[in-house]
Amino acid sequence: MDGRAVVETWEGIESCVAVLAGFVRGAAGTDGAVPLADVDPAAADPLRDRADACLDGLSELGRLEARLAALKVRLAAGYSTLDEALAIPASSPQEGSAREMSVTAEVAGALTVSERSAGALLCEAQTLTTERPMTLTAPGSGRISFQHARIMCDETANLEPAAAAVLEAHFLDRNAPGYARGCFAGELVPGRFRAKARAWRERHHPVSIEARHRRCATDRRLEYAPDRDGMAWLSAYLPADQAAGIWDRATAAARALQGPSESRTLTQLRTDVAAGWLLTPAQGVDGAASGSVQAGVVPTPVAQVLVTVPVFSLFGLTEEPAILDGHGPIPPSMARRLVAEGGTSFLRVLTDPRDGAPLEIGRSSYRIPKAMRQWLWLRDGRCTFPGCNNHSLDNDADHLLAWADGGGTGVANLGQPCPKHHRLKHTTAWRPVGATRDSPPGWISPTGRSYPSEQQDWEQPHWPGNLDPGNLEPDSLEGRDASLPEDLDDPLPLDPWPDWSTPAAA
Repeated sequence: MDGRAVVETWEGIESCVAVLAGFVRGAAGTDGAVPLADVDPAAADPLRDRADACLDGLSELGRLEARLAALKVRLAAGYSTLDEALAIPASSPQEGSAREMSVTAEVAGALTVSERSAGALLCEAQTLTTERPMTLTAPGSGRISFQHARIMCDETANLEPAAAAVLEAHFLDRNAPGYARGCFAGELVPGRFRAKARAWRERHHPVSIEARHRRCATDRRLEYAPDRDGMAWLSAYLPADQAAGIWDRATAAARALQGPSESRTLTQLRTDVAAGWLLTPAQGVDGAASGSVQAGVVPTPVAQVLVTVPVFSLFGLTEEPAILDGHGPIPPSMARRLVAEGGTSFLRVLTDPRDGAPLEIGRSSYRIPKAMRQWLWLRDGRCTFPGCNNHSLDNDADHLLAWADGGGTGVANLGQPCPKHHRLKHTTAWRPVGATRDSPPGWISPTGRSYPSEQQDWEQPHWPGNLDPGNLEPDSLEGRDASLPEDLDDPLPLDPWPDWSTPAAA
């Protein structure tokens, strides 16, 4: 156990507690700095100050929880190490196993948790203290939560030490080459951090994604698990393109059923639609029921899905993964099949072979397209509200500054919030700000706090061995650096809440 690290973490905890105490006093109105009766109402808002103190206290409490979790890990690892040093060397594997069980039971008793929970803690402690010290230091300083640290352990599992260290540095070391663009890991909710870490792991895994996909595709299966209250779970493990197509097709069908007379939620409708498809017998050419699929043949999905394909990978010159919207990296062979067989429903996105930036969407020319809605899909990747995972094809096009207030229809004044957060923007003081042609908007909360945008993690694609990027002539990528005009021909979809775009609502 690193005693110095434990002391530094404890000192950080003490400082957090002191700061937190100040926020609590301020939130309760007992800080005693200035009596409320003596405060000039025109100069300050005592209630707003106390509300801000509550939010500041929550932020500080989050950092305190991260430091406490890091200290728990260090102490658990320290006890395990010291117990091993104090014990007589095991004379047999059985004795060693019994000693591990004893350590786990001791930690479980000290924390009043189950032995299973204690075992998981000791396993994480072993990984963090011996293999991922940079990750452990981050929650110890309050920079990321312990959930982020657990995700880092999950996503670096089964990687070679060098590959795991590179992944760790990519997200936590600001001085590392190719450091993750967009938000720092600690500024992403754990789910969004897992998605980014997994996507990066897939792209840089030492084993080709083609080989891993072929191996895992043999394990595809349908599972059934009974549950309480007359319910059950039905789940499928299948190739990502099929799963995404099924999900988006079911969502589109469910949305088509919504209306004033429909009381079911979108989630309920999606489930009912899928169940109806599976339980309704398909009619063959002779009119007989036929619910089977020809062996080895699964139709290409027809739902609308966004697929980002490196241009050399599309041509079969490299094996670099493509990106399936809402899922992450997929094998290039799957992307090539989607482009070839699902062209009417899958939007192909080609990326620049020099830096990975998007070039064109579903067009035959090598130019940035004029379809702003498609550009927003690509620029934002998802709903831009902090922590929201809603897929890009599922969202609304919206003016950041309302048209009625003088906002233009340029890409820098457009966002694509999901229906939920579109409604939030128009009915509360939450507002998106700071969008550019290439960067999605961040958000300002009603209390004035700023939440930065999460940008795409584009990176330079792989080049075929017989091509040299240094020989690429600037004129060979005509239109790559052209600015996107402020006003374009293609109209935006209708705003589903046009009456809310007013100065009063804003």
